[in-house]
Amino acid sequence: MPAEDDGTVRSVLRAFDLLALFTEHRRTWAVKDLTVASGLAKTTVLRLVATCEQRGLLWTRPDGRITVGPGMLRWAQLANTAWQLPEPVRQVLRELAGECRETVNLYVRSTSVLVCVAQQEGPLAIRHVGRVGDELPLGSGAAGRVLDGAEGAVVSHGTPEAGASSVAAPVHDGDGRVPAALAITGPSSRFGPGEAAAFAEAVTAAAVRISQIGLGTRAE
Repeated sequence: MPAEDDGTVRSVLRAFDLLALFTEHRRTWAVKDLTVASGLAKTTVLRLVATCEQRGLLWTRPDGRITVGPGMLRWAQLANTAWQLPEPVRQVLRELAGECRETVNLYVRSTSVLVCVAQQEGPLAIRHVGRVGDELPLGSGAAGRVLDGAEGAVVSHGTPEAGASSVAAPVHDGDGRVPAALAITGPSSRFGPGEAAAFAEAVTAAAVRISQIGLGTRAE
């Protein structure tokens, strides 16, 4: 690859990493803090911010703080449409959460991470809390292990978060591939051997139903 192309790819990756610093809990940044958090030179940060602003991905407020730009709305709407699951699949998630009384998540693999594309919260007051769009390292937790190649139902305790446990099963497409993992997650105190075995049976049956219905997204 020519050196010029190398530099272009590096700039793109830096821009994506910069955008990833904006989260639900940190919606705005001062330039100096963004520079520290990114580990980049201030001149590089300013250049990347200016480029992202040109495309509407970032926005500098009147007080000088930087936040996500209105251009993100288009991408958010597009992603929401592309990953909208069929209602029968959502019904399976609701039924599984009701049966097991724990939070149910559907994950897909995206390069080296897994991403939550759907969630149905459990009915109990103390429960797993996450968001659609959350990323986890590949191989982390039961869903991560399923998407990393583990076969059948997987039980995980204490990863990726201490005190949390999960049970996951593979969702297959028509060609036998595993584009997604269905997981039940909750406090480890409710995932003893007996409960985990029951959850494994329930999540496996639900994953088979989803496989038969189809995800209806580009994940397949």
